[in-house]
Amino acid sequence: MRASADLRSGLGPGDIGAITSLHGREYADEWGLDYTFEAYVGESISRFAHELARDTEAGQVWIAEDEDGVAGCIAITRLSESEGWLRWFVIDRRARGQGLGRRLLTEALAYARERFEVVRLETFSELTTAGHLYRSAGFTVTDSEPRDQWGREIELQHYEVRF
Repeated sequence: MRASADLRSGLGPGDIGAITSLHGREYADEWGLDYTFEAYVGESISRFAHELARDTEAGQVWIAEDEDGVAGCIAITRLSESEGWLRWFVIDRRARGQGLGRRLLTEALAYARERFEVVRLETFSELTTAGHLYRSAGFTVTDSEPRDQWGREIELQHYEVRF
């Protein structure tokens, strides 16, 4: 059995690339998304990293690491003074089934509860395990729409939780 992953907060050298790469591999292999999804993740997390360097209140990232490297991540970024955005939530297939997703989500929502009145997120309907986890944490779907995005047709969903 694999040892449990350790969680740490903050970005370090190599993290932006590792998070981007993990998203690219997992979403291409499992959901058929193309390189534009990886580019979207890379661009958005890079933009956030620049903002965080100027403003430490811009949000927080948590990274799960095991003996093989980055096993997962999650972030809360600031949309406004009262709104946060849950972003870049992914668990490597090798680390699933150990409660790591719930650990990361719990950590992120504890941070968000202290700072925001509402947290929003964007996902797509095929991510049923993630959807179940979000709903069990109090999130509700606010809207859903079909989109031709990231190389295929998806049902884009928006969720929110209010504290």
